[in-house]
This record gives sequence, C-alpha cells and structure tokens, in this order.
Amino acid sequence: MGKLLKRTHLYNFHKSNGQLTEFAGFEHALFYEGIAEEHLAVRNSVGVFDVTHMGRTIVEGEDSITLLEKLLPRKVSNMSNLQGRYAFFLNENGGIIDDLTLFRLEEKKFLLVYNAGNREKDFNWIKDNASNYNVKVYDVSDEVVMLAVQGPNAIKTLQKLSDKDLSKIKRYWCDWVRLGEFDVLASRTGYTGEDGFELYLWNTPLQMSKRAERFLSLILDAGREYNIKPCGLGARDTLRLEAGMCLYGHDLDESISPIEAGFETLIDFDKPDFIGKSALLEQREKGVSRKRVCVKLLERGVLREGCELYDGNGVIGKLTSGTFSPLLNIGIGMGYVLKEFSEVGTKLNVKIRERLVKAEVVNPPFYDTNIYGHKRIK
Repeated sequence: MGKLLKRTHLYNFHKSNGQLTEFAGFEHALFYEGIAEEHLAVRNSVGVFDVTHMGRTIVEGEDSITLLEKLLPRKVSNMSNLQGRYAFFLNENGGIIDDLTLFRLEEKKFLLVYNAGNREKDFNWIKDNASNYNVKVYDVSDEVVMLAVQGPNAIKTLQKLSDKDLSKIKRYWCDWVRLGEFDVLASRTGYTGEDGFELYLWNTPLQMSKRAERFLSLILDAGREYNIKPCGLGARDTLRLEAGMCLYGHDLDESISPIEAGFETLIDFDKPDFIGKSALLEQREKGVSRKRVCVKLLERGVLREGCELYDGNGVIGKLTSGTFSPLLNIGIGMGYVLKEFSEVGTKLNVKIRERLVKAEVVNPPFYDTNIYGHKRIK
C-alpha cells in the first residue's frame, strides 16, 4: 500500500480485527472472520458495516429544490420531509455520473449520499452546477460516521437501544433517533437486500475516533444475542450482487444510461427539464441496443468481471460484476448483453478461462424473496 490512503474513524478497529485492503482510495477491512461467514450472518441474522467512506453532501437554501430538480432525473419537489429516494447524477448524454440516495431532511435542506470513489467528482459537480443558485453546499463526508446495520435481526438489535419504535420508519424514509448516548439520523435503507438501517452519527470529525468506536461497540453489544458480526467490503459486495444491486465503476458508469441499466421507471420524464433529459428521451424513443442483466450459472464455476457472454453465434455481451454466492453456492453475475438476449430465461454461455459454461438470465434478486431479503415472509 505505497500510496497515501484515506482512513475512516474506525481504522484502528479494522486494523486490529480485520484483513485490510484498498478500496476507492481508502484502507479498509476486506473481512474480519471471513466473507462467507459475514455474508450469511447478514442473510440469517445481523451484521454491521462501516460505510463512513461514502460521500455525503448537504444542499440547503431557497433554491435547493430548483437546483436538485435540474441535477436529478427524479422528482424532488413532491418528496415529504424525512423521505428518501434512489437517484442518479447524469451527464448531458444521459450517462450516469453516479448513483446516490437523496433525503429531504427539512423543507429546503437535503442530504445526498454517494459512492466513496466519487467523493470529489460528485461534490465538485454539485458545486459547479450550484453557482447561479441561492444555495449552500457542504461536504460533510469527514464530519459524519456512517454504519449500516443489516439483516432480519437488525431492527431488534437497534430497538434495544431506542425508545422510538423503529419499525414505524418506512423503507427509504429516515428519522432522528437516540441510540444509547448518541443522536443519529437513521434511514431504513441498505446495500444488501435485507431490512435494516444506515445510521449517520453527526458532528464527529476524523479526530474523534474514540466516539466512533464507542458507537460501534454499542451496536456490537446490542447485537450479541443475535450473533452480530462486523462485516467487511467483501461481504458487502457479495450481498449487493446477490440482491441484484449495481456497483458504480463496474455496472454503472458515464457511458451507461439509466435506460440501458433498467432504471427507466426512476426517470420522471414529465419534469420540465433535467441534465441528460433530451438524450434519454431520444433513447426512449429509438430504443437502446444493450440492457443490463443478471446471470446465474447452471454448472459449477465462478463468474468474474470481464467474462464474455456468448450465444451460439458469438459474443453478445460481458459481465461487469461476478462472484460465487455464499448463500446459493453457485456462480452469479451481472452485465450487459445485446437487447434481444436480455429476456429472463434466456440461455447463454459464459467464457470462464477458455471454457464455455452454461448460464441463464434471471430476475434479481438471486435468492428466494419468501425466505431472504426485506420482503421475506416473517
């Protein structure tokens, strides 16, 4: 690790308990006990992730809604206070600058949460576009500790620490709650497919690492009866892929549009204007040549980013993400294929090393939603 890497407030915990790796310019834990063990803890009970490395910006002021309506293809003005939405920053060609979650904290105050690798790019893009608007834009990434508590026992774990009924916070909404000694913003969101919360501990600059460690210890202690595990970046990746969720820089980038990626329903075309609208209107009218798909192996093997996808006549696409599912014990992946091969049930082949392996296009998530995930039958 020759170059200077950033660290979150919980670096000492990661170093003492985990196997370190580099991700998005950060030195972070790849795993603690093991990727499979952490993955299964989240699917079957509860796990906690340090996601402080993500970017966080506040946009507030008289023109905050007008600015965000321009920046995002989703409607902002009809959001209620404390409501959240998944959205995108787009370039003029309709390509995805980043995917993000937007929260309306107050009437004219919003929190935008985006990918760690795009911290500077996104903040500068917001700032550059805000120059003619009556708004204040603050990068609060280094002032906030962010933990994700995920799994079927996530709410039970956190409820032990709070007087507020956490089950009343709806999915993709947030609220201010007290957990032990800490006042946090809790959003019922995550990147695993499971139920749970992402917790924002404010007013915690990097030098206040002890406060962050106390916060993490509080959650680990509360979850002990459910065998809570600290989870690293490895399990975060296998869980999100199993849930069919995209990773920016792999499954999404500036050359890919939300229509190609399968997010057309998250574009509000009836908005007067937003950056990238005319390009997306043209794509909607003329159609696109490629679509994002989820692919499951029908034989043994491990899928990896870059694997080419074939039909009987040749290459039809390639994988942008791939892994071995610790839950399903099969190879799973995500990628882009020519549109005519994107229907669920389409059989295709994946080239793994020099071998063609049988696979099938499936509907995400990869797991049975009656048994796993936030829609599971309790």
